[in-house]
Amino acid sequence: MTENIQSFSSMLRQALGHRIDADAGTFVEMMAEDGVMEFPYAPAGLPTRLEGRAAIVTHLEELGEMIAFDRMGEAVVHPSTDPNIVIIEFEGFGRGVTTGDPYDQRYVSVIHTAGGRIVHYRDYWNPLVVLRATKGAALVDALTTREAGHA
Repeated sequence: MTENIQSFSSMLRQALGHRIDADAGTFVEMMAEDGVMEFPYAPAGLPTRLEGRAAIVTHLEELGEMIAFDRMGEAVVHPSTDPNIVIIEFEGFGRGVTTGDPYDQRYVSVIHTAGGRIVHYRDYWNPLVVLRATKGAALVDALTTREAGHA
């Protein structure tokens, strides 16, 4: 997962540019010590809020046990009227570690920077893609597909 986190870090560095200090090479280093990550659409069992670098590191380790990331797509950057807030769209690709099912996710992230670090990172993604990759396509299909003749 280290290589793929580096890929994510490189994409993020390019998207955020001068907003991040040059000495912050990895995603974790880009986060402020007391930085916050939020995942508003996280399904039950996954965190919706992480506070501080230590919690973020633990989450990334746990995520690596669930999803094997292959690559990240290039970011589309949407500057805001606040120079410290950037909205990015990008894709992530991989497979569920236990299922082998594909993980093809699209993200929209709202990132707030201050003092050369990320202080708040709100990440929007499709929870069904996570469930499909980690729990299997059959489960998600059973939950989301109506049988003919049933309302």
